[in-house]
Amino acid sequence: MEFIKTYYGVNMETKSGQIVVEGPIPPEQLEKLKFHEDLTAFRVAKQQFKALIGIAKLPEGRIIIARNEDTIVGYATFLYPDPLERWSEGKMENLIELGAIEVIPDFRGTGVGKQILRVSMMDDAMEDYIVITTEYYWHWDLKRTGLNVWEYRKIMEKMMNAGGLENFATDEPEISSHPANCLMARIGSRVDSESIQRFDQLRFKSRFMY
Repeated sequence: MEFIKTYYGVNMETKSGQIVVEGPIPPEQLEKLKFHEDLTAFRVAKQQFKALIGIAKLPEGRIIIARNEDTIVGYATFLYPDPLERWSEGKMENLIELGAIEVIPDFRGTGVGKQILRVSMMDDAMEDYIVITTEYYWHWDLKRTGLNVWEYRKIMEKMMNAGGLENFATDEPEISSHPANCLMARIGSRVDSESIQRFDQLRFKSRFMY
């Protein structure tokens, strides 16, 4: 598969300052930027920045960022699913995962997350992909926000909807382990019916035959 990556950028005014949402960003450009110390949802900031640079070097890898001047204050990653996950079992070249999306606390609630996802989907090449994301309540910042799992899920769904992702049913055990967890996906307009069928087979592996 040919991995075409076309850059898009959007200026955005927020109550916390002006930012630029842009990408996909190549690794050599990422390395010139600063990574905000509050981007710690998945690992300490220094390690997470190193992970983003690594993803940007992958053939399929895409990094979309939100930056305030030369400091990254938010990002989203797109890459093939982890080899240990169900979603990689189909060995589908046209299935990629929104692996992480994060925005620092100062810019949350300003629409930055939604804009990151909108910019992510501006590239016409995304019409060739099935893009998935798995949402687990134990990753959510319930303590800081004071929201319950259902309120937080509603916020996450609205943000994902901005990128065209919708809820899809699945029997994947971790997702099925709690009703707030969910699988969301966006099927590009050029994805063929065979790929959609293979995706359906990945979503449901425990169907009973009558």
